[in-house]
Amino acid sequence: MAWLILVVAALFEIGWAVGLKSLDGFSRPTPVILTIGAMAISIWLLSIAMRDLPLGTAYAVWTGLGAVGTATFGILFFGELASPARIASIGLIVLGIAGLKLASS
Repeated sequence: MAWLILVVAALFEIGWAVGLKSLDGFSRPTPVILTIGAMAISIWLLSIAMRDLPLGTAYAVWTGLGAVGTATFGILFFGELASPARIASIGLIVLGIAGLKLASS
């Protein structure tokens, strides 16, 4: 269950990272509230997952999934560069996440 909670926490991390792009200098109240809410939920869920998962593993997986998800979102929805080097780098992060999961079992 801790791994599922950690994945959901990472989804909220992706949400707040993407939300930062729409804040316009914190001048738009709705995106600000939604982004701060996603931040709070993400960190809260991470702390719950850390009850059962090692600190280093949980934090690295959380940030790794957030980085992969945010980079992928940027490529798919914001027209960011999808160069072979960038895709390979994202793949390396995924391999690192898988390695941490396997080493924590």
